[in-house]
Amino acid sequence: MKRSYANRDLIQRLGFSLLTLLALTTVFPILMVVGYIIKEGAPAISWEFLSAMPRDGMRAGGILPAIVGTLYLTIGTAIFSVPLGIAAAIYLSEYARDTFLTRLIRIAIINLAGIPSVVYGLFGLGLFVIFLRFGTSILAASLTLSIMTLPVIISASEEALRAVPQAFRTVSISLGGTQWQTIRRIVLPQALPGILTGVILGLERAAGETAPILFTGAAFFLPRLPDSPMDATMALPYHLFVISTQVPEMPFQIQYGTALVLLIFVLSMNIIATVIRSRARAKRQW
Repeated sequence: MKRSYANRDLIQRLGFSLLTLLALTTVFPILMVVGYIIKEGAPAISWEFLSAMPRDGMRAGGILPAIVGTLYLTIGTAIFSVPLGIAAAIYLSEYARDTFLTRLIRIAIINLAGIPSVVYGLFGLGLFVIFLRFGTSILAASLTLSIMTLPVIISASEEALRAVPQAFRTVSISLGGTQWQTIRRIVLPQALPGILTGVILGLERAAGETAPILFTGAAFFLPRLPDSPMDATMALPYHLFVISTQVPEMPFQIQYGTALVLLIFVLSMNIIATVIRSRARAKRQW
């Protein structure tokens, strides 16, 4: 009997050790990449680099238009995709019956999440830029990125809503609440951490994509800030691609500095979402 417990304990320790090794194997390369970007890009970070317009063929000056353009595109994507994605998730989770049509919709959402981003870019070019005549603009790029991020937001939000115990809904309805009151006051607040996870994952993907905005809204070199949603704009992912592949004799510091700014932009979104998610989880009742 003692030998059986000893063998079980040994197997458990070996399993934990293997899982720890796999986690370190996954995390270590990521930390190496981040550390290298910080090491190479930190010397380029200065007030001028963050606040000035690019000049001398983007070999000097700053990247302010790219930073502002990325911020505009991310906000535009959130405006279009977040309300629609959460509304679709609420319908699929709370209202839709389990029929062939709803199963088909869920399969379509999963398949849309796996489509390459360049396909979304070509779709946005044909629909928003050419057919709807939005031109190469922030609006066209934001709508394209919104369509690309919708599957992630819908899937994550639906799973978060389904994870809320059914007893919460039953008690609310038994006390006289309508279905919409139950969803708005009980289900959505409890599902908020999971919904935020899906939203941030979708917006992070949108902030780091190059192909969709390449066709719909990104400018190669535009040393000014956009005046309206119908203007084209520079963006950090496309700017990084351009200065790394299209501009000869580009200083490496500027390339890695741009990559570091994009990394900080994405990590900042993660930190903000983590803080909000932690507070929401602290208020959760299960």
